[in-house]
Amino acid sequence: MDKSRFSMLLLEPGEIYFEDYSCTMSDKESLVEGKARQGRLKLCSKSLVFEPRDWACPLIKLHFKDCTTISVVKPRSFCQSSSQVIKVKTKQYAEMLEENILAPYKFIYQEREFYVCFDFASAEECLGPMQQLQRASTLHAPEHNSMVATILYSRYKRMVFDRVMMDDFTEEIVCELQAEKISPLVRHQGKLALTHTTLYFQPFSNVEGSSILKLKLSQLRRIYKRRFLLRQVGLEIYSTEESTVPHIYLTFQCEEDRDKTYRILEESPNVQLQKVHAEEMTLQWQNGVVSNYDYLIYLNCLADRSKNDLTQYPVFPWVVADYTSDKLDLSNTDTFRDLSKPMGALNPDRLEKLKERYHEMNDIKFLYGSHYSAPGLVLFYLVRKYPQYLLCLLNGRFDHPDRMFNSIKDVYNNCLKNMSDFKELVPEFYDTETKGDFLVNKYEINFGERHDGTKVNNVALPPWANSPEDFVLKLREALESEYVSRHLHLWIDLIFGYKQRGEEAVKANNVFHHVCYEGSVDLELISDMNDRHALEVQIMEFGQVPKQLFTKPHVRKIAHHIPRPTSNLEDPLLYKLECIDTICLHKDAVTCVLRQGDKIISVGKDGMLKVYDAEQRKQIRSIILCDTPLSSCVMVDENIVAAGSWGNEIHLYDVEYGKIVESFRAHDDSVSCLLWLQKERLLISGGWDGVVRVWGNVGRTGQALRGLKAEFDHDGNITAVNYRRRRHEIDVITGTSDGEVFFWDFTTRDLMNKVCVHSSPLCGVGFVLSGDRVATISEDGNMIVTDLSVLHSVYQKQLLEPAASLCWDGHSLLWLGGSKGTLLQWNMVTVTQVGQEDAHKDLIHSIYFDEASNTLVTASKDKSMKIWKLVHKS
Repeated sequence: MDKSRFSMLLLEPGEIYFEDYSCTMSDKESLVEGKARQGRLKLCSKSLVFEPRDWACPLIKLHFKDCTTISVVKPRSFCQSSSQVIKVKTKQYAEMLEENILAPYKFIYQEREFYVCFDFASAEECLGPMQQLQRASTLHAPEHNSMVATILYSRYKRMVFDRVMMDDFTEEIVCELQAEKISPLVRHQGKLALTHTTLYFQPFSNVEGSSILKLKLSQLRRIYKRRFLLRQVGLEIYSTEESTVPHIYLTFQCEEDRDKTYRILEESPNVQLQKVHAEEMTLQWQNGVVSNYDYLIYLNCLADRSKNDLTQYPVFPWVVADYTSDKLDLSNTDTFRDLSKPMGALNPDRLEKLKERYHEMNDIKFLYGSHYSAPGLVLFYLVRKYPQYLLCLLNGRFDHPDRMFNSIKDVYNNCLKNMSDFKELVPEFYDTETKGDFLVNKYEINFGERHDGTKVNNVALPPWANSPEDFVLKLREALESEYVSRHLHLWIDLIFGYKQRGEEAVKANNVFHHVCYEGSVDLELISDMNDRHALEVQIMEFGQVPKQLFTKPHVRKIAHHIPRPTSNLEDPLLYKLECIDTICLHKDAVTCVLRQGDKIISVGKDGMLKVYDAEQRKQIRSIILCDTPLSSCVMVDENIVAAGSWGNEIHLYDVEYGKIVESFRAHDDSVSCLLWLQKERLLISGGWDGVVRVWGNVGRTGQALRGLKAEFDHDGNITAVNYRRRRHEIDVITGTSDGEVFFWDFTTRDLMNKVCVHSSPLCGVGFVLSGDRVATISEDGNMIVTDLSVLHSVYQKQLLEPAASLCWDGHSLLWLGGSKGTLLQWNMVTVTQVGQEDAHKDLIHSIYFDEASNTLVTASKDKSMKIWKLVHKS
């Protein structure tokens, strides 16, 4: 077979592979027996590795630090050349992959001489680099790393990017940089070249199996800046599945090089990125569109966690606490782990001991001496799937059989009781596609025997799982269960959120060693090589806290299953708007419109109230209510309309009899908005005087002013008003010209909360979905969704044109009226725009949804109104 058995995983983590030579290798014994072996010698930064052509023979690894002499000697009988033999004398060596079986390395602790006869290279030329690296191996690790980096840089400067390997060697290279391709525990050095159409990566060595990697920019879909070993130098790139390179993880010499590459890719006209904003994904998860599993994968990705970097492997929570029952009962809360606490705080007795130690420490204090995710912990779980990774990490050995991942129950109990074990899980525990393959010893590796004589084989599962596939499937069901959905945001607060660091982390018993936190150490500022190396090793081995994504409490998932809308808008994606009537009655801008049966009632800046019969398609009422513009109107009875005016008054008009019932001064400045609560028969008005008033007795002649029920004062002008029912109580929600949203308790008249949502005047407020969130729009073109449970935004969208009006269908649809006459339709479950109509020629002042007729009515500054039918898309 031509395929090489050599892999970078046979080297130490981070060791550099320079080049290889075709050769014959022998020792004294094989010389006597005439059994010299043909193969290839790999020159690496810390070792020489000989790969025999015969697959039954083991690979030989000679560490430079164990070599006593490396010299050119006279030719031996197996070599015909007169000057092509190098003798390597070593105190010990290792044999790997004998019979091509993956197993712990065999270490031979005895002096031995090896003779290497090169087929093509000159022994004198090879001797120099070998002796240089042997000298480097006698230095302390920091000096050794520095010397190797110098050698590598020298090779980089001599390396010329091979244009012949490009798709078109006439392509203009926009950018050429030194970079590394990262895979677990391995770093491939090379040159990165960017053209207008392609990203090329040319490795220094041939170990990749390909002399150049090509990624077409047109196939690139996602780019993430990554933190690698606490330095902002990483770039992870994903392309389409049909791409020859669907994924690549690169690191650069410095942050400037990384950012330069990112900027070129992002600005390239050939790159079409799929951009999903964090707020959009959060809202989709909150709505139940995105699963808990997919949301955690997404958060890990945002927080610099990647399966290519074992120091920052994606972290998932333990969610099940029962590993002894015959049946997993997901309806029992005792089945689940408390997600509001870190693993180290689940056992009160252990926590108390840890806190005693914490209080006795000098600064900088930490509660937990080990992390919940580190390379060793990740490979503890995945050793059966990736045994070669653990052999690399542990220098050719597996862990002691009794310390291995042998039983789910034992591992969970250890995480609860052991004073130094606080690890969480990896995504593979919940990945149903891989069917729990990490739990099976599929390579039939001999991991050794435990103290009781049993061989380490497959992982012992809890009684409620009859196979690895069943185990993962049930864990996934638990992750997506009602209980976890209600509490997962608490765990997110600990790992990715506001309880990750600072005072909140202390309160939550969630404090790790300071080196684990991003920003706590700046390696670039550490000039002492020994200190820097010690920190790098500590970072590699100890684990890293994810990048902090949230500084306020994370929103709670509203419901595990979003109920289907009860209206005939069963699927907003399948409906479109069809204009069935255009109405032009006013002499000036139409400021507000509503529908009552077949009647379309409107008010405008011309001070007139108009009533239009949609069935007969003709005007049936027209009256000048006042000599100032009218701002708003609502139906307060079957035939009574209340209209607010710039003249500070509210006018009540009887549509049936065509007469003004009553007019009264409601505010000290213009009435800006009105709201009618049918059940309570309350009229709520907002004014430019900064006051919201609630009126009773509306409709009883002369009684309106006597029926004032409540007053709510604000600093800014009132621009929008809405309400929410909580069981038997009513909340009044108001928006102001200061961009603030106020939440008033109508029963107690108290201000419950206020949130500064926008930086410009707010011009619309409406609830979305469950009523726990409000959507607001402002004059600067921002649409923001605010979660009332945590009082901060969960979604923000800068619209192409500012919206001036907003309407919610009561279920999942939101309509926005733009300043240029565009009518936008949004599905707030999937948080996507699902429709756009050029509805009017100017600003849309008002949108009214009538569920009974399944129509939408819009009113515009262009003096027109339009009736829209919601039509099912075929």
